Amino acid sequence: MGGGDTPPAGAASLEVAGVTAGYGAHTVLRDVSLAVGDGEVVTLLGHNGAGKSTLLRAIAGALDVERGDIRFGGVSQLGRGAARIARDGIALVPQGRGIFPTLSIGENLQLGAGVARNVTDRTRVTLDFVLELFPALADRLHEDAGTLSGGQQQMVAIGTALMASPKLLLLDEPSTGLAPVLVQTMLAQIRSVHRELGIGVLIVEQNIHEALRISDRAYVLRLGEIVREGAASTLLDAPDIWGLF
Repeated sequence: MGGGDTPPAGAASLEVAGVTAGYGAHTVLRDVSLAVGDGEVVTLLGHNGAGKSTLLRAIAGALDVERGDIRFGGVSQLGRGAARIARDGIALVPQGRGIFPTLSIGENLQLGAGVARNVTDRTRVTLDFVLELFPALADRLHEDAGTLSGGQQQMVAIGTALMASPKLLLLDEPSTGLAPVLVQTMLAQIRSVHRELGIGVLIVEQNIHEALRISDRAYVLRLGEIVREGAASTLLDAPDIWGLF
């Protein structure tokens, strides 16, 4: 996908600087720093328990930061709260999809639109885009989301996030539970989101090679610390990449 080891100067939409965070007395992240430039796709790799989901939760305002700073568009996000951070343009699709199964597909998407700062033409364009991106949803808008397959529920979750017209999309294991044949399709659709809407994407994914193929850059998190970063193409060809997990 191209891209260097760091985004161009002044182009970092998201900046995580020396963040330490955890749960109670248990520290999970230790002095973590990373950046996502405007319109970049960045993958965060790591073993189970490395702290990947914890980092996404901290960025989204769902977890307090003990030390360090998280800046979005040059503005510190510490203490702003998850709702305000979402309104400012960061959308998190958590692992497990996070949809409302008893609401219809259309109602789930409308909830996403309610987060948007301007629920007008931009939202209507986004709805058209979501249904074009995920055509399987177009004829099922009135069906309960809980009746869908795992892959279709993931489509609803991503579509709901997109309806908020985000500037940065955080995706936590979007291919979890999908059949192998669907993983490539889902990740290709994520790249389409980036290409068509021009938003930044930070993705946590266990399918290393597929994730790196759609990414510009990547970071490797191990035991709560960043141990490798670089162009995705470089990491894809690194002979020792599996030894980092």
